[in-house]
Amino acid sequence: MSHESTAGAAESARRYYDTSDVDAFYAKVWGGEDIHTGIYTHEREPVADASRRTVETAAAKIADRLTPTCTVLDLGSGYGGPARYLAGEFGCRVVALNISEGQNDRHRKTNAERGLDGLIEVVTGSFQDIPFPAERFDVVWSQEAFCHSGDRERLLGEAVRVLKPGGVLVFTDLMAADSAPPEALRPVVARLGVEEFATPSFYLRQLAELGLAHVEFDDRSDQLLTHYLRLTEETRSRATELSDVISPAYVESLLENLPLWVDACRESRLSWGIFTCRR
Repeated sequence: MSHESTAGAAESARRYYDTSDVDAFYAKVWGGEDIHTGIYTHEREPVADASRRTVETAAAKIADRLTPTCTVLDLGSGYGGPARYLAGEFGCRVVALNISEGQNDRHRKTNAERGLDGLIEVVTGSFQDIPFPAERFDVVWSQEAFCHSGDRERLLGEAVRVLKPGGVLVFTDLMAADSAPPEALRPVVARLGVEEFATPSFYLRQLAELGLAHVEFDDRSDQLLTHYLRLTEETRSRATELSDVISPAYVESLLENLPLWVDACRESRLSWGIFTCRR
């Protein structure tokens, strides 16, 4: 992957998340806190509740490392929901690295409102070149951010570089199923400004090559259909309300694109789950 391609992917992600329409969509439909795939207890559960359950489930897998002496690096931290959960629930310190200054401004304000700004440092930057020294963090955490990378091999190498020996890497990501032809998903992922997704086998192979131990993938792909049905239903039922804060053209584009995600889930072309491993 060339430097130009990697930089282009970073700039594409920055433009996507700094767009007012995208910001309003995540705030109004997703809840503006945990903007990633949810783990649902029933098919009508609110997206925000299911998304928070994903944070709780991932944290439970590494709870032995989440102590007040622990420092976590959250890569692609978005609005900071996971960072606030980790700091508030476990008392650990969190460095939140995120490329969108718009999201970061909201993240900092919310941290201050909830009295967590002393535990969370929000840093604007790219996870392709993590601006911290080697072996700095006890835990590296990420949720649905790696899909925006233009060079995922380099990204994983950076994540491992800043992880202390014995430290833990935990992340979720939207992926193509190993059996899915890449071209089949291009219309689906176009809204994100992404060319293609990684696959579970890619991540498992790269993590092994980086020398990480106890590599596990908790496959939760069965949650994807419920998640994208909920997003589609919420967007469609609230289209008039959303048009007050989102441009009608973007609402229309969502109503055209989200059903493509539903179809891809029904055709088993997407994958999602929680990776955990130790250095």
